[in-house]
Amino acid sequence: MEFDIFLKGYFVGLPLIVAIGAQNAYILKLGLLKQHVFKATIFCILTDILLITLGVLGLGFFIKGNQTFVNAMAIFGISFLVFYAFTSFKSAFKNESLKIDNEIKTDPIKKVFSLLFMFTFLNPHVYLDTVFLIGGIGANIEDSLKIYFILGTSMASATWFFALGYGARVLIPLFKNPNTWKILDITIGCLMLYIAYSLTHLLIF
Repeated sequence: MEFDIFLKGYFVGLPLIVAIGAQNAYILKLGLLKQHVFKATIFCILTDILLITLGVLGLGFFIKGNQTFVNAMAIFGISFLVFYAFTSFKSAFKNESLKIDNEIKTDPIKKVFSLLFMFTFLNPHVYLDTVFLIGGIGANIEDSLKIYFILGTSMASATWFFALGYGARVLIPLFKNPNTWKILDITIGCLMLYIAYSLTHLLIF
């Protein structure tokens, strides 16, 4: 029974965590640059565990019924994503190729954590996926078995983020071409704008 609940958590969590979003795009970029990959992936995994656990414990019902909270997160999220999209488009026109290790300036870890924090906690979709959807499913599981569901979703998160962060290195030769890097920056910028637009549907005044 415990293993069945673990597998349920894993396979419920994986597709929602894998869904392409701002956080995933940023981890991919860090993986390509080989910058703070381990710390960044651990941050993402721990925040997933935190939010899913809160959802399993019932926070999803609070979020579902609190439109003021959703509106505030949506507004902050839209503002941040539009700003980051602008920086991505700006970067796309610098005509840079991928430089590895000592050839490129490494962003301070504080900046990386700050961006990840905003990508995570200023995006209402994160709450809807991890807290409400995944957490809502876990909340209906017998109390003594909830820990196995959380462990399953935690493993799904770890599987995805480590695969994304370290698997990105396979693409490094491709991104030594300036045009490929430009395409990535433009794609990330468009993705941020799309996510920002999708957040407007959550606004209710």
